[in-house]
Amino acid sequence: MNHRLLVALPLAAVLALPALAQTTSSTPASSNQAQPAATAAASTDSATGKAPLAPPSREGFWGRVNPFARKNYVKRQTDPIRDRVNELDDLTAANSRNIKDTDSRAQAGIKLASDKASEADQHAIDAGNKATMAQQSAQQVTTRVQTVESVVSNIDQYKASNQTEIRFRPGQTILSKNAKDAIDQMATAVKGQRGYIFEVQGFSSGKGQTAITNSQKMAESVVRYLVLNHEIPVYRIYLVGMGNTPVAADESAKTKHVSGGRVEISLLKNDLEQLSANNGAPVTSADQQQLPK
Repeated sequence: MNHRLLVALPLAAVLALPALAQTTSSTPASSNQAQPAATAAASTDSATGKAPLAPPSREGFWGRVNPFARKNYVKRQTDPIRDRVNELDDLTAANSRNIKDTDSRAQAGIKLASDKASEADQHAIDAGNKATMAQQSAQQVTTRVQTVESVVSNIDQYKASNQTEIRFRPGQTILSKNAKDAIDQMATAVKGQRGYIFEVQGFSSGKGQTAITNSQKMAESVVRYLVLNHEIPVYRIYLVGMGNTPVAADESAKTKHVSGGRVEISLLKNDLEQLSANNGAPVTSADQQQLPK
């Protein structure tokens, strides 16, 4: 019995040592938690704004490694570390969100500035196009004014455009088919135009007033056909009975008297029709009344 007692006593002492070591190790931890607030406040340079975890001041019976540590003891030692790691994870996530938010706002600002610059460029292009169009319009107006001035200054200057001659038998004043066809060709060419006149000159053989009367009757037959069949205004036709006035074929030829009867029809035009063509629209009757004929 005594022998058993001697064996049990050392075994109990060995088993009691870990509990004693654990108790002595936990005591410094509690003393570390009671450190002065001034020391904790002085060490706030960490990422979480808290003081760094301080190691135990006393290491206990077993030192830093306790081979017989219990779960509660290990939990008490690792809880501060786990809490600090969680805080760091939260802080890292918050920093990531802040970085993403800052980057998003920066990208939005860059895009807004780019859009504003593009809009300003488009406004500048539109302004340039409008200025170009205004310059072209001014040039067109200047050209038109110059054309109008030229036409107005030469409005009474008529130039021969077309000419034909109609022959009559002696004592005849009725138009033949060939004569009507020649008149139709000239009258059709001026349909809808402005700034023209017909000059109708009659020539007749004979002498004195008789020749003048006959030539005027032949010219009147032509004028009558133009007015009735082609609706040529009378004010656009100038009739002259020349009688037996000598006519020269050209400057080098000798003048000769008319044999038989004939009528010369001349189509004369000024620049009014050219002005109408340049403006792209025909001259109205009101414009025609304002301009001299």
